[in-house]
Amino acid sequence: MPRKPRHRSVARQRTDRNLVGRIVKRLRNQQNLTQEDLAGRAAAVGWCISRDAVKRIERGEREVTDIELRLLARSLRVPPAILLD
Repeated sequence: MPRKPRHRSVARQRTDRNLVGRIVKRLRNQQNLTQEDLAGRAAAVGWCISRDAVKRIERGEREVTDIELRLLARSLRVPPAILLD
């Protein structure tokens, strides 16, 4: 009996994993920072995060823990509550 062709399912990235991504992107752009710049600022406050991880946060594809939220705020030089507006 012949095999039925398999349909490949295209994996979609979930874009609802955080609420802060849009705000992070807006603040980063207001400060004329690239994603790489923001990753560098994060390293300066003790958080090793890649540019790709910053991109995924901004797209809502990566979850952000409470500790990471504080580090993001420090990297953007804003109070943490600003990221939750």
